[in-house]
Amino acid sequence: MTLRIVGVSGSLTTPSRTTALVDAVAEALAARLDGPATTRTIELAGLLPDLLAGRSRSELGDGAQQALAAVEGADVVVAGSPAYRAAYTGLFKHFFDYVGQYALVDTPIVLTATGGSDRHALLVEHQMRPLFGFFQALTLPLGIYGNESDFTDYRVSSDELRERIELSIARAAPLVSYQLRTAVAAAG
Repeated sequence: MTLRIVGVSGSLTTPSRTTALVDAVAEALAARLDGPATTRTIELAGLLPDLLAGRSRSELGDGAQQALAAVEGADVVVAGSPAYRAAYTGLFKHFFDYVGQYALVDTPIVLTATGGSDRHALLVEHQMRPLFGFFQALTLPLGIYGNESDFTDYRVSSDELRERIELSIARAAPLVSYQLRTAVAAAG
């Protein structure tokens, strides 16, 4: 079985530090887990027209439909947003408003966020964790936050952020592996 790791970047811009962080975390997780894994990152900025095409999910554009299906079918989700007004972006929330209420039950979620300074670091705990709690997802214990100084040319460049990614993944990998083995055993 090939694990599907799907990243979601709620950034409104491309290129994006948030996307760089989501990519780095997804790749680190894929490298750490037993067995083959694929990674895909969905950049919501490029889906804006599709996400605004209608008021119900059935009216959304094809790109948004495919992105939603990818998230709902993921074995692991790496969710990331830049901090705006002490919360995730409206685009990030709008996308997850269309995810099926029970589609992420017990799905492991790695929470990530970026911001201009460390003052926004609690976004992960105070905004993102409750959102995924609504979905009854398995939010992994250690979220990852990066500020502007952790990136150079839209790439993770600070050793401190790399260490936070590695620590988070080291703690998450056993939980993810257990969760996936349990799901395979229940299905088989």
